[in-house]
Amino acid sequence: DCRYTCHQQCRSLVQLDCRRPDPGQLSPEGTLVLPCSQNVTKAVEEKPEPPTVEEIKEKIEKYNAKVTNCLLMKLGDDGTYTGFIKVHLKLRRPVTVPAGIRPQSIYDALKEVNLADTTDRRTSFYLPLDAIKQLHISSTTTVSEVIQGLLKKFMVVDNPQKFALFKEMRKDGQVLLQKLPLTEYPLYLRLLAGPDTDVLSFVLKENETGEVEWDAFSIPELQNFLMILDKEEKDKIQQVKRKYEKFKQRLQQTLKEAGGKPG
Repeated sequence: DCRYTCHQQCRSLVQLDCRRPDPGQLSPEGTLVLPCSQNVTKAVEEKPEPPTVEEIKEKIEKYNAKVTNCLLMKLGDDGTYTGFIKVHLKLRRPVTVPAGIRPQSIYDALKEVNLADTTDRRTSFYLPLDAIKQLHISSTTTVSEVIQGLLKKFMVVDNPQKFALFKEMRKDGQVLLQKLPLTEYPLYLRLLAGPDTDVLSFVLKENETGEVEWDAFSIPELQNFLMILDKEEKDKIQQVKRKYEKFKQRLQQTLKEAGGKPG
């Protein structure tokens, strides 16, 4: 007599090894297994239908009409489309790159040459905070592929699982960040939001999955962490000192202007 609750269409799929009450002694909970309303059932089962080619074409035309630069979206004959997204790099930890390797040239990019494979030497590098990288991608490009493409452009040899792509939205003066699943399509999100990056932008950050596994980092990486934390600590101390120095100056100026007058 556990008095479980389920949808009407699920009753035949549930098997319980327990005592059933007499039909005449059904509890109020037992009556909840009666058929649900059609509206509720539809709300549970309905899934958004993928947009048709005509709908995509219409959305692209509206998108391109708002573009103020040359970064237009283009629809292909097969129904896929290409366009541009900008990704803000907000990485607070150093990344691992090959040591002594020149930057990737256009020739290397076209030939898909992976310069990181040409040497086993590694070093840690601290990317500038909030650097912006523009990517030309397809509607079939997933979040996982965007992350891997960014790491390749910067010759980062760290595991892509250390990073995550977020969508940043501004609403009512607040900035909202939401982590995107690896199977999401960033260009489709860009198409729906329009070209205005104040409405939607993409951010690459560290993948915070819980406690940091320090054993996974090399000694140079850990040393860089200490250097960065030491610098941040000193900067914070200087900020606090400057804040209270200005407060002290304003207080002294106010006392001087008062000239010892009461009140």
